[in-house]
Amino acid sequence: MPATTRTTTPALSLAGVTKTYGAVRALTDVSLDVLPGRVHALLGENGAGKSTLMGVASGSVQPDHGDISVDGEQVPVLTADAATRLGIAIVHQHPAVLPDMTVAENIRVAVPAGRMSTGGSTRAWMADLLRTVGSTVRLHDRVDGLGVAQKQLLEVAKAVALEPKVLILDEPTAPLGADQTEMLFEQVRKATARGCAVVYITHRMAEVRRIADEVTVLRDGSVRGTSRVADIDDDALLRMIIGRELAAAFPAKHPPSDDAPEVLDVTGLSGEGFHDASMSVRRGEIVGLAGIVGNGQSEFLRALAGLVRSTGRITLDGRPIAGRALVDATAYMPADRHAEALMTTMSVRENAAVSALPALATAGVVDRVRERAAVDEEVRRLAVKTASIDTDVMALSGGNQQKVVLARALLAGPKILLADEPTQGVDVGARAEIYQIMRDVAASGVPVVVVSSDAKELEGLCDRVVVFSRGHVVGELDGDEVTEENITSTVVGAVTLRRQESGPAAESGGGSRLRRLAKGDYAPSVVLALVILALGAYTFAHNTRYLAPFNVSSVLALLSALAFISMGQTVVIMTGGIDLSLGPLAGLLVVIASFFLVDGATAGTIVLALVIMIVVAAASGLLNGVLVRYGGFTSVAATLTLYIGLQGVSLLLRPFQAGFISTGITDLITATTGSVPLAFIAAVVVAVGLELALRLTPWGRGLRAVGSHEDSARRLGVKVNRAHVLAYVVAGLLTFLGALLLMAQIGVGDATQGVSYTLSSITAVVLGGASLLGGRGSFIGTLLGAALIQQVLNATTFLDLGQSWQYFFQGFLILVAAAVYTQARLRSRRAT
Repeated sequence: MPATTRTTTPALSLAGVTKTYGAVRALTDVSLDVLPGRVHALLGENGAGKSTLMGVASGSVQPDHGDISVDGEQVPVLTADAATRLGIAIVHQHPAVLPDMTVAENIRVAVPAGRMSTGGSTRAWMADLLRTVGSTVRLHDRVDGLGVAQKQLLEVAKAVALEPKVLILDEPTAPLGADQTEMLFEQVRKATARGCAVVYITHRMAEVRRIADEVTVLRDGSVRGTSRVADIDDDALLRMIIGRELAAAFPAKHPPSDDAPEVLDVTGLSGEGFHDASMSVRRGEIVGLAGIVGNGQSEFLRALAGLVRSTGRITLDGRPIAGRALVDATAYMPADRHAEALMTTMSVRENAAVSALPALATAGVVDRVRERAAVDEEVRRLAVKTASIDTDVMALSGGNQQKVVLARALLAGPKILLADEPTQGVDVGARAEIYQIMRDVAASGVPVVVVSSDAKELEGLCDRVVVFSRGHVVGELDGDEVTEENITSTVVGAVTLRRQESGPAAESGGGSRLRRLAKGDYAPSVVLALVILALGAYTFAHNTRYLAPFNVSSVLALLSALAFISMGQTVVIMTGGIDLSLGPLAGLLVVIASFFLVDGATAGTIVLALVIMIVVAAASGLLNGVLVRYGGFTSVAATLTLYIGLQGVSLLLRPFQAGFISTGITDLITATTGSVPLAFIAAVVVAVGLELALRLTPWGRGLRAVGSHEDSARRLGVKVNRAHVLAYVVAGLLTFLGALLLMAQIGVGDATQGVSYTLSSITAVVLGGASLLGGRGSFIGTLLGAALIQQVLNATTFLDLGQSWQYFFQGFLILVAAAVYTQARLRSRRAT
C-alpha cells in the first residue's frame, strides 16, 4: 500500500509493555512500532493479549511496566481522555456505544464540537459521516434499537470523524457484510493516505493480505514475530499464531445420502424481516444461510428457534411444531454472545448448564453432582480452556466463550442446532475447533443451520447453502455448487434485483415518526399531560371548587417542593443509582432552619442559616457519592445508611415540633402572582433549564452516558467517578430548594415531615419515564410526574375519598409506570 508520509519516527511506539491481572500475565515485555501512513496488522488467538495491548495504547488499560510514545514523545501516563487529545482513536471489538442515547447524541459525546463545524448544518455533517462508512441508520434512531453491524459502523464513524494520528481497529469487520467491509477498507486507505497510522486487529488472514503493510503476531502475551506482509506466507503466520501446524481450516464434509430422512421442513414462513421463505434440512446435514447482513436470514433463524412470531408451517421429524415446543426442540446460538448468550456475571458451569437444568433436577431440585459431571464432560469434549468450570465466564477468551455457548446448546439435547455467525470474533485456531465440533454434531444426527456473512466459511463448512435477499429466498446451492464464487454471485445478483425493486415507497418509512415518538423520552410526558387534564376535568365535573384560585395556588405550592426534590432524584437515577436519603435530608434542612429563621432573625443570621443548609445538602450528596464510587457501597446501601443517620440527627435536634419559622420569610417564599406561586414558576424554569442542559451540554450528555453504559462512557473519555459524585451533590442542592418550600409550608421544625418525599420523588421520576437502570429520563417528565402525584392527593379530597385512597393511588401509579416502561423496553429489544 503506498504511503504519503515517509518517516522513521513511529506515530505510536510501545516498548517493554507488561500487564498482569492477579496471577495471570496478559502481556510480557511487548514492543510494537506503528509508522505513519501504514497499516500494521496485529494477529493472535483469543487471549493472546491483542485487546489488552490496544487498551494500553488507547489509555483504557494502565500497564504495570513499559513506555508509550506518540510521535516520538514519551507519555508518562496515558488515559482515555489523554489518548483522544493526542490523536489516538479506537474502534473496539465490542462497540463503545451508549444504548439509551440516539445516534446523533452518541456522535456528539465522542466527537468534539469543533470537528463537526464545516460551515453547514451539524446534523447534515453527521448524516454524511454515517453514509461514508456505509451506515443506513437515522440520526434520531436510539442505539439500543440498532443491529450489531450498525452499532459497529457507528463506532467506525466516530473514530473516522476524529481524523486521528493513530487509528486502532479491533476486529472491525466481524459483524459486517461484504459491501460494508469494502467501505471500511476505503476509509482505512483514505486515513493512511493522509498519514494516519492504523493498527488492524483481525482473525482473517485474507484481510491482512488486502489491507496491511506489516504484521505482528502475539501468542500467550508475547510477541512471536514481526514482518512485512509481502515477506511472509500464510503457513508461517499460522505457525506463529497457534504454535503448531494446522492440518486444515475446515473438516472433511460427509454429506448425507439422498435417502437420509428429512428432519426439518419449512414452508412459506413469514415474519418481521423475511417473507414466504421455504427450506429443508436432512439428518447429518449442515445448511448455511447466506446474504448481505440485514436481508432477513438472521430473523429467519430466530423464527426457526421460536424466538419471534411467524406465520407458515414448520415441521420437525414429520410433525408440525410451533411456540414453546419449537424453543424446547432447538438450540440457538446468537451472533452477539455478550448481549444475548452469556450471563456475564456467572461461571462457566452456570452458563453451560442453564438450559439443561430441568434434565439435571430431581423433584425440582438440581443435582449438583450430576450438573458438574455433565458440564465437566462437555467442557472436556469441546476443549474449553478454563482453569475450572467455576471460573467467571468473562475471564475466558472469545473463542472459549463461544464454546461455552455451544456447550449449553449441546447439553440441552436439541433436535436441531441453529447458529448465527458462530465464529464471529473467534481466532483461527478456535474457529477450526468450532467447525469440527459442528461437523461432529451433524454426524451424530443433529442437523445444523448456520448464518454467516463469510462466503468462504459457508463454502468450507456447509453441505448446502440457501441465499436470502430482501427477506426472500433467492437461490439454493447444493454439493459441488457450494463455492465462494457461486455464493457471492448469487448474493450479488440478488442485490441487483433488490436495488431495482427499491423506490420511494421503500424508503419512506411511513408510520415510523409515531413509533419513534412512542419510544422517545417525551412519550411519558405526553401521556402524563393527558392524564392530568383528564383527571382535572373529571374532578371539576364532580366538584366545581376544584379549580378555585385558593386550591390551585395550594396545589402548585405543594407541587413545587416535591418537584425540586424529584428533580434531584432524577439526576441520580440518570446515572443508574438511587438516593433514598433525599426525604430525610429535606427534613433535616427544615429542622436546621427552625433554629435560625425565626422571628427577629437578622440578615446575617438568615445568610448563615442558608449557608449551613447548603453545606449540609452538598456534604450529604458528596458523602453518598464517595460511598458509592470509592467505598464499594451500592447506591441503596449507601443512601439507606445516610437515610437512617440524617433522620436520627433530625430527631436528636427536634424530638418534637418546635422553632416556628418567621412569617416574613414564609410569606416571601410563598409569594404568588395571581393564583400561581412564584416558587412554581421557579420550578418550571429550573426543570426546563436542566432539560436543556441534559440534552445540549457536556455535563448532561456525560450524565446520560454514564447511566447508559458506564464502560463505554469511560472509553469515550467521560470522567465516570466525577459524574456519579457530582450527581449526588446536585441532588442534595436541589433538595435544599425543595426544603425551603417545605419549610414555608409547614412553618415549624418537624423531623418527620420530609420522610415521605423519598418514595414520592422516586414515584415522580418513574412516572416521568426515567429508567431505573439509568441513561434515560426527562426533567419535564419528572415535573409532570410530581404534578400528577399532587393532583391525585388533592383530587381524593374533592371526590370525598379517604386518606387510604391516597396511598393506594400512589402505589397504583408507580406500579403502572414501572409496568408500562418494562413492556416498552421488552418490545424494543424484541424488535432489534
